[in-house]
Amino acid sequence: MQNSADSAVFVPHFHWDREWYEPFQVFRHRLVAALDTVLETAESNPDFRFTVDGQMAAIEDYLEMRPENRDRVKALVADGRLAIGPWLILLDEFLCSGETIVRNLQMGWAAAAELGGSMPIGYLPDMFGHVAQMPQILARAGIEHAALWRGVPGSVDGHAFRWRAPDGSEVRTEFLFDGYDNGLDVLLVPDQIRRALGEYAEMTAGRWGNDPVLAMAGTDHNAPDPQLAAWLRRASSDERAITIATLDEYIREHVRDEVSAVVTGELRSHVRGNILPGVLSVRLALKQRMAVAERTVEHAERVNALWSGRDDSPFLTLAWHKIIESSAHDSVVGSGTDETSDQVEARLAEAAQAARAVRDAALAEPAALVPSDGYLVANPLPFPRTALAEVDVVAPPEGTHLVATAADGSAHPVQLISQAPTVLSDERMDASQLERVLRRIHRRELFGRLIDHYELTPGSLVFHLAEVPASGPFDLLILRREVAAAAAAHPGEWRVLTLEEARATALVPVRVPASGLAGFRVAPSERTAPRSTAYAPATATDRTLSNGLVEVAVAADGTLDVTGADGTVLHGVGRLVDGGDRGDSYNYAPPAQDVLVSEPADVTAELLEDGPLRSRIRVTRVYEWPAELSSERDIRSARTVPTPVETLVEVRAGEPFVRVSTSFLNQSADHRLRFHVPLPQPATTSASAGQFAVTERGLTSEGGWGEYPIPTFPATEFVSAGAATVLLDHSSEYELVGDGSELAITLLRAIGSISVNIHPLRDEPAASEIPVPGAQDLGVRIENRFAVVPSATGWRGAHAVALAEEFRNDVLVARGTAPAGGQLPPDATGLRVEGTDVLVSGIRRVTGDERGAGTEVRLVAMSDTAATARVTGTFTEATTVDLLGRPLSTTRAEGELELPLGPWEIRTVVVR
Repeated sequence: MQNSADSAVFVPHFHWDREWYEPFQVFRHRLVAALDTVLETAESNPDFRFTVDGQMAAIEDYLEMRPENRDRVKALVADGRLAIGPWLILLDEFLCSGETIVRNLQMGWAAAAELGGSMPIGYLPDMFGHVAQMPQILARAGIEHAALWRGVPGSVDGHAFRWRAPDGSEVRTEFLFDGYDNGLDVLLVPDQIRRALGEYAEMTAGRWGNDPVLAMAGTDHNAPDPQLAAWLRRASSDERAITIATLDEYIREHVRDEVSAVVTGELRSHVRGNILPGVLSVRLALKQRMAVAERTVEHAERVNALWSGRDDSPFLTLAWHKIIESSAHDSVVGSGTDETSDQVEARLAEAAQAARAVRDAALAEPAALVPSDGYLVANPLPFPRTALAEVDVVAPPEGTHLVATAADGSAHPVQLISQAPTVLSDERMDASQLERVLRRIHRRELFGRLIDHYELTPGSLVFHLAEVPASGPFDLLILRREVAAAAAAHPGEWRVLTLEEARATALVPVRVPASGLAGFRVAPSERTAPRSTAYAPATATDRTLSNGLVEVAVAADGTLDVTGADGTVLHGVGRLVDGGDRGDSYNYAPPAQDVLVSEPADVTAELLEDGPLRSRIRVTRVYEWPAELSSERDIRSARTVPTPVETLVEVRAGEPFVRVSTSFLNQSADHRLRFHVPLPQPATTSASAGQFAVTERGLTSEGGWGEYPIPTFPATEFVSAGAATVLLDHSSEYELVGDGSELAITLLRAIGSISVNIHPLRDEPAASEIPVPGAQDLGVRIENRFAVVPSATGWRGAHAVALAEEFRNDVLVARGTAPAGGQLPPDATGLRVEGTDVLVSGIRRVTGDERGAGTEVRLVAMSDTAATARVTGTFTEATTVDLLGRPLSTTRAEGELELPLGPWEIRTVVVR
């Protein structure tokens, strides 16, 4: 084995951004040409090897256009000269869920298997940093090696390190310290390769030890030159041997040195490469649509697995595929052109639509057992809960109350929150026009309701509509005959009145079993139902809200003073700070003469609901925000735009947090708006949950490359600092500011360019300076929702893991479809999972195993201490599987399974 001074391994490859500064189909056209060249080069030169960027999306996209080349691809994979997989797509790890990362790996591995097998390397060449649990995800899929570039800390001085997850899992990681294109500089002048390689090897000798130089010979969106192998053969000599290999071959066949450096947890250092943190907050809509799509497909999988006899796996696979495509690091990040971002947003919407269809069809099966004057509630979470169902009901007659009755006969109070008009239309017309009115009726439906009965008298036709008709059958042909006869007998003006039964929107408290179903109906009663003694009611005054667990007072400036169950008080919650942003889609940058606006010009508060189940206040603050930046980009405009920001503040009975939603119509460009939560005492650390871990961070970020290490960090499920924990609706950006005295969460970052050539906080352009006016979100209503939990014991004492799940996952409600008046079916329990800080990231139906169909459950210990998960349900055995679904061990489990989990452990079981 020669040492690094006299040996080198070149890895031909390309990096393929599926969509970016051009939309997907434009890039695919280039992809097809590039892979045509790769196949021709490999087939004509036995020495040539090629690594397809670690993502099967490039191969899938190619074969969709070139299906006739499938066997050619398989032959090269079988021969070891074309390395494919293991990912479906190279994702942004911080802007999707941990479950999405796992499904990405599963889909990529399966797709590669169909073509001969995957490269067993966790190749992550261009992600903008890496999540803490990635080593465990790879290890639990049987992958022992990774290779990456961005985010590695300065403590690593060699070309490899042992990357350790919070649970202790490790993968040997090849550090592409000069990027995934470090070999290109050596190849600039083909007849000078030997000299250039010698200079590079000497310059970097300290990093290689006794291992050969790794020269990654490829770049974005281009195939290597077909003459590459010939150039390298000419450059190779007895003094300096040059080999062409795949990345897998380099790691498994050419490196020998033991790796001593260990790095634990996430990789978000700026010291060896830009990690472009501004992508966390640009194009808010993409982050929100990703969260909605992920939640919808996860809910669909759960109700389909537990409550449906129909296997809708093809639709669920479609939904996951579109989500994973959209998680690409130049897709969901929003760093592409406007047309690219529009396509990503539409793809995520389509994923949610496919999943919603499966979810609704699955719910329709048990809803068929619920009378049509009742409702079915499904709990997507594997623990029992009392949740509020918002339903449309018949309004109570004056002097009566509405009461909800559960299947067990228990009665519960109902809160009316709105009442609908009863007159849907009041028209006058000539008798000769009555036939036109009848054309509106489709069998029995009129204006979205059903005709209960009608009154036909001379000169008058009155329709009475209901959601569930109480009268007998309706015959449209009889109505037509009667109206025609009446019109002929009574010519002249007629009045046509369409009345709906008095309806209202009501909140109903429903106790739903774990992963289970519960039914209820709402009916008028002369007596109110007794209030539950399990929790205090939600109450309100003009400027206060309370529910016995959390209290909120609206201050004169529109901020909130929030008091938690343990007496912890957070003052000034919701202070909004707006500043200029002269950066781009990759990095925030303040203008040289920034103007921060934090004080509203006007504040009003309006009481909307006063309990007993939910209380709400709407606070409206009007701000004078500068309209834009000046032409030189370093001064905020003197022209301001009055912008009302509505903040909906809500407490619900039984919840130990306050829900907060903000909404405004954005009329300003080039700015960043943040929601501040002042802390009782300055904090030196923060912790955020996401991707199967809670990651602790300090007040600074490691710098040293060409990018200012601004300490803005990602959070997906919640972020906590000191006595404040904020539950999140979608992946967000936060920062501890004021030396740790305030937690700031970004609500909007509006910019107008993919990249800027001269950036105050980044030396190197991240891309071309391409205008993206859509990223300014001008004329767009910007909405964010989250919840605030005050607790002196931090996120652990507040049980933030469980609270975040409750906040993010509403119960699902469906109207019954059985004949009205029947008996409600008894409540039903699905899978139940108990355990402190145990997260269930997925429950789904699985097939294809020799043991038959089963239900897969993925659990994560979201704590640095060991835990025990107790799973109960209707099963008789449990098989532990790896993250690719391969069985590891099987035990008998008669409806109950206890799983000891190590700190931060991810465990997957299939129960049957």
